[in-house]
Amino acid sequence: MKQNNFKIAVFAGDGVGPEIMKEALKILKLIANKKNINLQLAEGLVGGSAYDHFGVPLPDSSLELALQSDAIMLGAVGGPKWEALDYSLRPERALLGLREKLGLFANLRPVVAFDELLDASPLKKNVVHGIDLMIVRELTGDVYFGKPRGVTKGKDGKRTGVNTMVYSEDEISRIAVRAFEIARTRKKNLLSVDKANVLESTELWRNVVTEVGRNYPDVTLKHMYVDNCAMQLIRNPAQFDVIVTTNLFGDILSDEAAMLTGSIGMLPSASLGENTALYEPIHGSAPDIAGLNIANPLATILSVALMLRYSLSMPQEASLIEKAVADTLKEGFRTQDIHQQDKKLIGTEKMGDAVAKNLCKLLN
Repeated sequence: MKQNNFKIAVFAGDGVGPEIMKEALKILKLIANKKNINLQLAEGLVGGSAYDHFGVPLPDSSLELALQSDAIMLGAVGGPKWEALDYSLRPERALLGLREKLGLFANLRPVVAFDELLDASPLKKNVVHGIDLMIVRELTGDVYFGKPRGVTKGKDGKRTGVNTMVYSEDEISRIAVRAFEIARTRKKNLLSVDKANVLESTELWRNVVTEVGRNYPDVTLKHMYVDNCAMQLIRNPAQFDVIVTTNLFGDILSDEAAMLTGSIGMLPSASLGENTALYEPIHGSAPDIAGLNIANPLATILSVALMLRYSLSMPQEASLIEKAVADTLKEGFRTQDIHQQDKKLIGTEKMGDAVAKNLCKLLN
């Protein structure tokens, strides 16, 4: 029997976070009401706002809320106000803490080029037209967490910096399974990106992904070196469906892919664990425009669609949200960051209203 009771932790965060989260929740509540879903939305503080109240970026109460929830929605964290804090107390530590404590090991970055926004891309229209790819980045291994690490000083007084690129078979297998499962729901094409010609850890990566692939004969698996993939993302990005790669390579490639559309305010993300997941836009907290009702809420709204698809088992409703966003863009509505000549410039709240109106039409 399909579950229809969900507890969602809501962390609006800092800067424009509360504004964009308000519009995302508007869409989520609309889906819940139309589909008779019982949603328990529980709000908490993380990031700079949490530091201001509790003296830490991730208080125990917020972590406990996240651990007890079916999914977590996050707005954005950080800002100049907290940059002088010790590294351990900066707002961004909340995000890293949530990833660690929740066991979030797979970061999903969908990149879609909306036809109405092709002019925003720094690349030619014919290059970016048709982009619809998903980058699956491993989150818990690689040089970010490998040991030994650090900076040491030798007897000669010269410093040496060390970071260790480490991957276990289990870590690779786990992310590969998730990537293959996602590829099955799309065009059934999976590209694994590594540097197996010079890095032994990614030689293991290639071998394990290949082994996992034998359990997915319906998915076409290919391999590519990371430098070639970086080039191909610029040369012919529409060729890609699902890309799975390491923490380091995924960090770089996902940001490169984000710029293909030229509209960072349009891109959602998900970080998946075994039992829960965190959903957020990829843009920052933009404190310089906080409170001005000009932030783009579409990435956060599209993050709701990801949550419906990957955590709440509501793929049809997720697709309806994505179509409602596309319909809103077709009607010419734009926030400041994606505004084009002869288009209708509107604010954060009105953009949320426009998407909600189009979603109502699709749900009726």
